Amino acid sequence: MTNANKFNLLLDVVKLMHSLADGLEAVAYAFADSQELFVEAKEVSRPVETGQPTPKAIAEKMPTLEDVRAVLAVKSQNGMTSEVKGLITKYGGSKLSDVDPKHYADIIKDAEVLGNG
Repeated sequence: MTNANKFNLLLDVVKLMHSLADGLEAVAYAFADSQELFVEAKEVSRPVETGQPTPKAIAEKMPTLEDVRAVLAVKSQNGMTSEVKGLITKYGGSKLSDVDPKHYADIIKDAEVLGNG
């Protein structure tokens, strides 16, 4: 292998590293944006005393896959990934979408006590 070939290979590696860095930067910005939206949504949602069930109360009765995913994502980001996986397994899934929706409320209740005990 000539020095010119080695140099060209190094240039290819540098280009790939730049591409990787750009990709990681895009992921970081996307993650930061999603966190800001999540925080803004939490700040905006304040229950109004109307005598009717609040959206939060309805969500507690009938959580969706997205509700469960959001709760588990926060726990996972707080370093409890293995506990989150354990909850999913406990309710019969290898991934969250495998879990029967009738267990969503129980998963949320179990997740809320993670890290508190």
